[in-house]
Parts: sequence; structure tokens; C-alpha cells
Amino acid sequence: MSSAATIPLDVRHLFKSLDEKLIALLESLSAEDWDKQTVAIKWKVKDVASHLLDSNLRTLSIQRDGYYGEEPVGLHDFQELVNWLNRLNADWVKATRRLSPQVLIKLHKATGSLVSDYYASLDPWEPAVFAVDWMGESECPNWVHLAREYSEKWHHQQQIREATDRPGIMNKEFFYPAMDTFFLAFPFTFKRLEAPDGTVVQARITGEAGGDWFLVRAHENWQLLKDVDLEVSARVEIPAEVSWKLFTKSVRPAEIMSQVRVAGDPDLARKVLDMVSVMA
Repeated sequence: MSSAATIPLDVRHLFKSLDEKLIALLESLSAEDWDKQTVAIKWKVKDVASHLLDSNLRTLSIQRDGYYGEEPVGLHDFQELVNWLNRLNADWVKATRRLSPQVLIKLHKATGSLVSDYYASLDPWEPAVFAVDWMGESECPNWVHLAREYSEKWHHQQQIREATDRPGIMNKEFFYPAMDTFFLAFPFTFKRLEAPDGTVVQARITGEAGGDWFLVRAHENWQLLKDVDLEVSARVEIPAEVSWKLFTKSVRPAEIMSQVRVAGDPDLARKVLDMVSVMA
């Protein structure tokens, strides 16, 4: 059961090569590049690189070593958790602004492969240390957690690439798994939306590395599928270069409507644009 062939979304083999791309990218940056603004409004390139390092260190300390340090206190709902994570992220980024780019790169080199090795060692079907909250789940298997971790590493690296005019990682090998992960939030986005059984909503990410994702309404639930033989009730087409920014809250639906194509039921189609596949 635990063979890679049966894992719905297996990204374990991608972490090491994605990390190698990150280190090569950071080593290519000029002094001016490190201070460029990213699509993440509060963060410049150096801040994003620092955040990625924080992710490595937290993964090794909390997930691998079981050392939590400061645990969240008094968190009773999703928004409180998001606020707490935002504070953690902001504290780390502020503290590491005193580190040079050269030091950041050395720390990435020291931790990146350790994280990749740890992720590769996990049984994809064992319960994950953390659930994926933006899927609306209180627990999940490791393969879901690892997909979330991959999409985090992918989209933050993409932010740096875009800000510094470097070639993106928008090919099928790296982009599609990130997008496949983002669409795990598709059913949760529609959870409170009522529709007749047999209703089908299609989301298409255009471009060679894109694809199609479908939601089907059945027995008062929404099911995520890759293909259907039912008539589509609503369809939205989103350009690949816009999609990852939309689903990570770097742009909002009103800002990109002119680049989106909608067909069928407009309310169902536009609901796709509300999907958020990050926590903070």
C-alpha cells in the first residue's frame, strides 16, 4: 500500500532538486537583487530567503527532532492560528535582517539536504505531524503534508525568481505538483456552497505545465477529480503565471479578472478564485 505508485501526490523526490535550484539561484543574486521587492508585499528577496531558511530549521527541530520550543498558546480558531504564524514569521525575518546574504546561503546549504533526506525517510501513509488546515482537515497522512511543504518551497522560490527577473520554475516537473497541491483546497473552498447533485465545476490552468481539476457535487459533498464524463456546469480558465499568485494570496480575484475566462454559471466559476492554499 505504501509504494509510490499508490500515493495520490508524491513529491518526495522533488525536494532535493528544488533545493539545489534555490541555492544556485541565491548564489547568482547581486547585492541589488537581495533588496528587490517581491510579490509578497511585506517581504523583499532577502526576507523570503530568510523565511525559507526558517522553514528548514523548524522542520528539523519540530518535525524531525520533536523539539517544539515555543508552542502556540490560547489558539481557539483558524484566524488565531494564522495570526500566530504571521507573528512567528515576522519575528524571524526581522531578526535575520542582520545576517548577510553569504551567511544565509551557507545556512541553506547546511540545512537543505538534511530536510530533503528527512522528508524522503517518511512513510507517506503515516499520520503527519501537522494537518493541512487550508484543506479543512484536522489530520492528514504524510503525503498531504509533504505536498503542502513542497508547494511552500516552490512558490517562495518562484517569488524570488520573479522579483529578480530570473527564469521561473514553471515547467511540468516542478509547477504541476505545486498546482496539484493547491487544488487540494478546492473541495474546502466550496464546502458551504449548495448545489444539485451532478453539478460540475471545472478549473483549468492554462499553459503547457497546467491542467484541469474538477469538482463534482454528490451526496451533499464536493469531490475533487481529474476527469469527469458529466456536463460541466461552470468553468474558469486562469493563466499559469497568475494562478500561483492568486492561490497564495499575493493577488486577489478583483485584480486578475481581466485575465480570467469564465463560462457557464458565473457564481460557481468565480468561487474558484476564492481558493487559498496557504496558511499565512
